[in-house]
Amino acid sequence: MSTNPRDVGRREGVFEREPARRVFAAELRECRYQFKDGEDEKSPTFVLLPTGERCNRIFLVGTLTEKQRQGDQNIFYRGRVVDPSGTFYVMAGSYQPEAMQQLAKIDTPAFVAVVGKPNLYQTPDGAFLVSVRVESITVVDKGTRDLWVLDTAARTLDRIDMFSTGTKPDVVKAKEQYPNIDVTVFRKTAYDALAQIRI
Repeated sequence: MSTNPRDVGRREGVFEREPARRVFAAELRECRYQFKDGEDEKSPTFVLLPTGERCNRIFLVGTLTEKQRQGDQNIFYRGRVVDPSGTFYVMAGSYQPEAMQQLAKIDTPAFVAVVGKPNLYQTPDGAFLVSVRVESITVVDKGTRDLWVLDTAARTLDRIDMFSTGTKPDVVKAKEQYPNIDVTVFRKTAYDALAQIRI
């Protein structure tokens, strides 16, 4: 049976899966706006990046520094994946049994590649937390991590350039939702990340 995400979408008759966006932890943690695209219950949910791109799924690579098994009846795993800019909080549970088994088998620390869905939560005191619900997680090498940093830096810089000149609806919405964020700080994030790798 095919495990290709697009094949899975077609087989189940659901929406074709959105592409997995590349984003640094430093930008993802600044997300404050989540929305549903469409009225159907199966319509995808997106997190809007401050640089003006919607993300239904993300692709990240970093170091899995710790993981915890939690729950008795409903077992799930939480983990921390660190990239050059900060920390992604990832989780996998019974709704993602394959991803949960993958995460359970990985010994820390290890470089990992993760595809997952970002979810935004607001705590009672008004703080925002972003976690990534894992669809797949695999161990990779440092070279793969470095290539991801290169690619993600390029994508980040492209988004910043489009943000300053763009009139796309998502860019306009980002300017409305994040009026106090200077997106040029993410340019520094990208260059700092590049400085930490050696190709």
